[in-house]
Amino acid sequence: MVTRLRPESLAELRDAVRDGPSRLLITGAGTAAGWGGTPAPHDAVLDVTGLNAVLAYQPSDLTVTVQAGLPLAALQDVLAKKGQQVALDAGRIARGATVGGLLATADGGPARHTYGTLRDCVIGVTTVLADGTVARSGGRVIKNVAGYDLAKLFHGSLGTLGVIAEVTLRLHPLAEASCTVAAACTPERSLELAHRMMRDALEPVALEWYDGRLLARFDGTASGVTRRARATGFEEADPSVWQEVADVSLGGPGDTVFRIGTLPGLWPWVAARVRARTASPPVLSSSLGAGVHTVRLGNTTASSFDRLREDIAGRGGGTVVLRRGIEVPAWGPPPASVAVMRAVKQRFDPSDRFGAGRFTPWF
Repeated sequence: MVTRLRPESLAELRDAVRDGPSRLLITGAGTAAGWGGTPAPHDAVLDVTGLNAVLAYQPSDLTVTVQAGLPLAALQDVLAKKGQQVALDAGRIARGATVGGLLATADGGPARHTYGTLRDCVIGVTTVLADGTVARSGGRVIKNVAGYDLAKLFHGSLGTLGVIAEVTLRLHPLAEASCTVAAACTPERSLELAHRMMRDALEPVALEWYDGRLLARFDGTASGVTRRARATGFEEADPSVWQEVADVSLGGPGDTVFRIGTLPGLWPWVAARVRARTASPPVLSSSLGAGVHTVRLGNTTASSFDRLREDIAGRGGGTVVLRRGIEVPAWGPPPASVAVMRAVKQRFDPSDRFGAGRFTPWF
């Protein structure tokens, strides 16, 4: 029987790692349990949801420090009372995703167009390493790990380098007004329209192609939002469409969901290749400026998926599986940086205590 550890303080977390079993699987709310490779057998599950406190909040400085097991939705409720927010809109937030989990998965949503992912909001992080060392970098420094930016290293690490314990975040004001507009277009035309918006300095907060339409969201003052939205020439859209975009990444029973990363200009080619390689119509969304494309398939085969992944790799892109409706590897051909990734893993977790199997077959 696998032991479940649920520390409720940094000291308890340190002790659980230092004195605990050899192989640990780190988990939070479980909203990304299927991401990456299938975990190898482990001796204990380390549940961080007991670490769910707001440790320090300075509204005047636009910063907040929280424990990593705090659901981001709960934090947003606290911040909204002061007219502030963490500028992240990943689909999993509504399902209870934690601050640490969102950092560890490098997840993001359409607002990545302006704000990036959670890494871009992090100004400090506290982690517990494989030997029980408590290491901090950035804001609220107690001990630095010389030469390493822990927030960047742990961003997307899927719980393989150590345990994220605390995170200090940069905040943004809540907008006075928001407006979503949309225009029906092909993927090819969507790039032209996006370039025009950038040329005209309209500054949409989010810019996403979804279901045959280019969606743009404008935040700011009421007058500024109205002016910029009208300048696009698009029609006003129901803001609930952003939930539909989020649902692409979440998927449903039997779906295969994966993310593709490419140069932004390859989006029309990506859309064409996905459609050519799949038996049933895919659901697609694309954050145009970031080159992040999400695909939801209700019916496909492992062989057609593998061919699509090879196509993407041939153009310098990568794919990662978020939800499996078919048995396919989570990762495709290793990137050029895989040697560096292995070296970092060896430096931080030489005994492979954390998250073994998450990056199979890379390491």
